Amino acid sequence: MDSHRLAPRLLASWQRSRHYGLSPEEMRPVFTGSVDTASLFYECGDEVLRGLRDTLADEAVSMMIADSDGLVLHRVCDDASISRSLDRVHLAPGFSFAERDVGTNGLGLALADRAPSLVRADEHYCAGLRGYTCAAAPVLDPRTGALAGTVNLTTWSASSSELLLALAQAAAGNTAALMLARGTGRRVPPAPRGEVFRVYADRYHQHDHAHQRLSPGWTDAVATARTASARGRVVAAVGEPGAGKTALVSTARRQTGARERLLSARPPAPGDVAAWLALWAPELGKDNTCVVVSGVDRLPAWAATDLARLFDGARRATGEGPGCLPPFAVTAQRYSAIPDVLSPLIDTVVEVPALRFRPDDILPLARHFARRHRGPTVTFTPAAARALTSYDWPENVRQLRRVVREAASRTDVIDTRHLPAEVFTRSGSHLTRLQLLERDEIVRCLTEPGTTVARAAAALGMGRATIYRKMARYGIQVPDRRGGTGG
Repeated sequence: MDSHRLAPRLLASWQRSRHYGLSPEEMRPVFTGSVDTASLFYECGDEVLRGLRDTLADEAVSMMIADSDGLVLHRVCDDASISRSLDRVHLAPGFSFAERDVGTNGLGLALADRAPSLVRADEHYCAGLRGYTCAAAPVLDPRTGALAGTVNLTTWSASSSELLLALAQAAAGNTAALMLARGTGRRVPPAPRGEVFRVYADRYHQHDHAHQRLSPGWTDAVATARTASARGRVVAAVGEPGAGKTALVSTARRQTGARERLLSARPPAPGDVAAWLALWAPELGKDNTCVVVSGVDRLPAWAATDLARLFDGARRATGEGPGCLPPFAVTAQRYSAIPDVLSPLIDTVVEVPALRFRPDDILPLARHFARRHRGPTVTFTPAAARALTSYDWPENVRQLRRVVREAASRTDVIDTRHLPAEVFTRSGSHLTRLQLLERDEIVRCLTEPGTTVARAAAALGMGRATIYRKMARYGIQVPDRRGGTGG
């Protein structure tokens, strides 16, 4: 097919395929030999595909799910001829169909652009796939918003594809809904629409906790970013969601002595990327302005290409050399997840430690968030302090800020009873809504002033053995007033 006749998204994918060094005549998908069948995504995707198979029982359609890296996890198909044909091109569990492995295809494009994708016949980059039409839709984890994987429907290229993409989108939506129902039962609130970026003035009031004495893990990371910025290097801060990557970059920039604005551009929904770029891109390269683009690993591939072009132009305009501060920085969960077009522009990678590896930072940060929310009058009881410092904080600083603000909204003296049940829970299993209600009620009773397990059991109408069993099941640990664990 003449690449000039391709739609813009497909043309960009073909260009990336050439950049990866792939041959249109030869396809070699990577084989891992094993797939993760224990994940919530696999469990829910499998159930949705089995239900869809009943709907498409007489159709020559192969249905599959793949993880966020493009690895095919599961395939469902009742048509023997298309199954044998897909086996010959290795579109089967254990093989990777990411764009970088096999070029433009529906599954890989849906993951690269984080958007529903339809690739017909000769729109595929590799000739071996041009006998098929593939429709795929990404599945987002409803609890975290992270890319969980994709649902892919493949049929013969001569077959009608009008409804194929709609079916893939419906299956992806059903998978996400089932993950929500079988997960914690609570959806992470989406970011407010319209909050595209945040502006920090040169005083950085938002990050004044940086003046406190924090752990070596944090201060060493800040020092690395500060040194790199002072030498005119572009910094990528990597780490878990909510660990404080943007805060670290802004703190480091402030410590260089530069008086500047800091624009923190947050990743938008895939459909809003064009407007997102147009809104803040004019600020890039302005005097005394630094742009931090958060979550570049979550950008559609075409947007990363446009962003790299903008960054490269701004860097050339700013110039090179000691003391020449670059006009941008980026954040991502892992360096390996940063798009290939952006990684050559990055000079220094700084890993931001997760909060569970910085237990000495928990109380200083908690006091900072309480002070910012209510003022210096808010304090923590010793039991509340022990509960906060003994928790793992899987959502990192973002979760700590939410917990402290909610508690500080209720009282000036934060005790264990003002903290949510999640802080006292160590179980990693997924709970139903009913189990969450039961767990929260047990924690509420156990954190009442002067309570004992026996009193909590009586209040709940349970025997002591039953409440101990449920505490073990939910991983509940409530520090007592003497510094131990309630029992």
